[in-house]
Amino acid sequence: MAEDEIIDAVTGQVSQFQGITQLLASNESIQIAFTVLVIGIIGIAIVYRTFSNWVRHQKFHYVRPHFSRFVRVVVLPFFAIALITSMNVYIQSFELFEESEIVLEDEFSTPSETFAKILNTINILVIGYTIAHLIPIALNKREKSNLEREDYERWKELRGFADDEIDLFHKCFKWVPPKHTPEDMTDEEFQNNLRTAEGKKFLEEFRTTKGIPIGSYEQLVKNPFEEWKKSERVKYQKYYNDCVTGNNQSGKKLKPGQDPEEIYPIDTWREEKRFSGYEPIISGTKPPGYAKRKRKDLPKSFSQILPLGIFGAVVIGVISWWGIDLVLLATATGGLAIGIGLALQETMQNYFAYILIRKDKIFAEGERVKLDTGYNGYVHKITSRVTYVRDALNESYAVIPTRQLVNAQIINYSKEIKMVPAIVDVGVSYLNNPRQVAAILVKIGKRAMKEVIDEKGRHLIRQQRCPYLQKNRPSCGCDKDIHIDINQPVVRFNKFNDSSLDFSLWVYVRDYGAQFKTKTDMRMIMYEEFKKYDIRIPWPIRTVYQGDEKREGEEISKLDEERNKVIDEYGIGDLGRGGEE
Repeated sequence: MAEDEIIDAVTGQVSQFQGITQLLASNESIQIAFTVLVIGIIGIAIVYRTFSNWVRHQKFHYVRPHFSRFVRVVVLPFFAIALITSMNVYIQSFELFEESEIVLEDEFSTPSETFAKILNTINILVIGYTIAHLIPIALNKREKSNLEREDYERWKELRGFADDEIDLFHKCFKWVPPKHTPEDMTDEEFQNNLRTAEGKKFLEEFRTTKGIPIGSYEQLVKNPFEEWKKSERVKYQKYYNDCVTGNNQSGKKLKPGQDPEEIYPIDTWREEKRFSGYEPIISGTKPPGYAKRKRKDLPKSFSQILPLGIFGAVVIGVISWWGIDLVLLATATGGLAIGIGLALQETMQNYFAYILIRKDKIFAEGERVKLDTGYNGYVHKITSRVTYVRDALNESYAVIPTRQLVNAQIINYSKEIKMVPAIVDVGVSYLNNPRQVAAILVKIGKRAMKEVIDEKGRHLIRQQRCPYLQKNRPSCGCDKDIHIDINQPVVRFNKFNDSSLDFSLWVYVRDYGAQFKTKTDMRMIMYEEFKKYDIRIPWPIRTVYQGDEKREGEEISKLDEERNKVIDEYGIGDLGRGGEE
């Protein structure tokens, strides 16, 4: 009985559309109007496409990308509503449908009312489409504004960017010295620095051992954020002009609106600066389409998916307005939905696992993870179906269904606490004094903290105060975001081995991959220092030793004075203090 009711209801809904079809076929005037409507919609699509293409070739599309998107979206409903309104006025003025009336089963009984409903439906769909795309534009604009504010805060922290044409920071802010002598500085040194311009500059750049700057800044302009924004826009204007005039690295005139894109829009330009540590962007240095290819593997954001949800809701509302019972329609298609659900069961599990990973921030692209299978690498891309983990040596990819990662045991080496130990083990001769060895290992660790850097000159080893600050240079970031107390380097006397005294030297580096270069460089420094102070690494001896220990002891003792100086200068770490690690 229930099945018969459902079938009758669905048949009634279908017959309604059949009646409308008969209406369109039975009236010549409505056929003409409908033909004009279809031609008008096709014409609007052509005009809209032409207009959008024209906008993408204009300068304001690059300088004001959000305004450009707004204009392109708003033009569509403008033309559509103009077409619908014109047709309504024409129909009412010339009374096209008065000569014929066909009664339908629904509430609309005349051809004019039926055609008006069709026109209103198109209006609703167009307006829904517009709203669905305007909301993401507003959300994206807000997100970019927040990122712009973060860039400004970073600019303040760095006291200006490298591509500032003038000393903009000190045009906007004036440094005010502290009233009291800061830590790590004597009163005499502090007062002497206050008397000269160079001394004040030194104090402005000074950081305490805890990485805290001294003094404060007095605002010199009403709105320094606006002054900075103007400066950044001037830089982008120069970048854009260099691109289109040919005054760039490629030596040719780059054309706006090309596919692949040859010129960065301002938001992409800012993003590239952010990725490169706010270094200047030189026009024409990257191949066409570089930015798009770089971002092609990134997952879609919420604002990109939102238009589909909004427009889908509008379509469902229109279907309901036309008198279709959504409950009956869902019931009639329930069997199909169940079949599709079973077929897509794993897909949906992957999708919800993807949402959980994103929401709980279990891991993200670029982080170093170790899976419970033993695979160790960087998260390359997370999708709603599979997750790609790239081997650190780029030799392979692990492709894992995303749903499996929710219940898997995962070690994340990049999550929040970005400190990884780099440990070098070494054995020395029993003839060497272990206190002297410990002091020399401390010296090796101190050297490594200053000397081990990456290709950009940034320190790989984390430390309380960046060594660059001692030279009045900005910190490279090795002393940032340290949430625990560290005392580096750490030296441990591990055990008395068969033929050696076993030590280990510990330092903490900024990420998982940094430990390998750090350990290599520390071994190089260790070789130099051991050779300098005659610290001997013994052969693994297992035969009866017949060497002259007295003679070797006398040879080693010749440098006792030099090695004791190292103890006086560097100490022996915490080996002499006891306590637990």
